[in-house]
Amino acid sequence: MTKIGVLALQGAFREHVQMLRSLGAETREVRLAGELDGLDGLILPGGESTTMCRLMTDFDLWEPVRAFHTSGGALWGTCAGAILLANTVEGVSPHLGAQPSLAVLDVTIQRNAFGRQVDSFVADISVKGLEGCFPAVFIRAPVFTRVGPDVEVLADWEGQTVLVRQGRVLASSFHPELSEDARLHAVFFELCSKKQKTHMPV
Repeated sequence: MTKIGVLALQGAFREHVQMLRSLGAETREVRLAGELDGLDGLILPGGESTTMCRLMTDFDLWEPVRAFHTSGGALWGTCAGAILLANTVEGVSPHLGAQPSLAVLDVTIQRNAFGRQVDSFVADISVKGLEGCFPAVFIRAPVFTRVGPDVEVLADWEGQTVLVRQGRVLASSFHPELSEDARLHAVFFELCSKKQKTHMPV
C-alpha cells in the first residue's frame, strides 16, 4: 500500500492526514528523520514558514528530507510548505536574513504575496488535468514569480502562478486540505504510487 507522511511540526497537518485517509492512503505524521523510512511521499503543510524553518533545523530534518526525495520520495508543499521547497525565496524580512529551503523546486516564490491573514479568500480556479473548478483557499499565500524550464504550471489565478509541478515535486500556494475537494490529494496519491529515483536540480 502507498504510504504518505505529513510533516507534523506546525500548521495544518491534521487536515492533510484526514484528506489522505479519506482516499484510503496509509498515513504517518513525521517529526523525526527516522519516520521517513518506508514512505512513498511526504506533504509539507501550510503554516508559518519562518517557524517551520526553525523547527526543521531544530529537528535536523533538512538533509534527511532532501535524501528522501533523491531516493525517489515524492514531495508536496502547500502554502508555507511550498516555500520550503523553492530554490529562491523572496519577501523575507531583512533582519531575519536568507530563509533556508530544500531547493528541490526550480522556482522563485514570494512570501505573503496575496496579503495578510485578513485578506484570506477562496477562489474557484482551473487546474490542468481536472474537470471543473477547484476551490482554492488562500491564506497569507505566496505566489510563484519565476518558474524554471522544467517546471510545469498547472494553475494560475488572475495572472499569478499558484500550482506547479516538477517531476515528483508538487507545490501549491493555496490550501487544498481546507477545502472538501480531495482531487489534488488524489493526484499526489497517484504520484506517490509511482516511486522512482529522482535527481536533485543543480
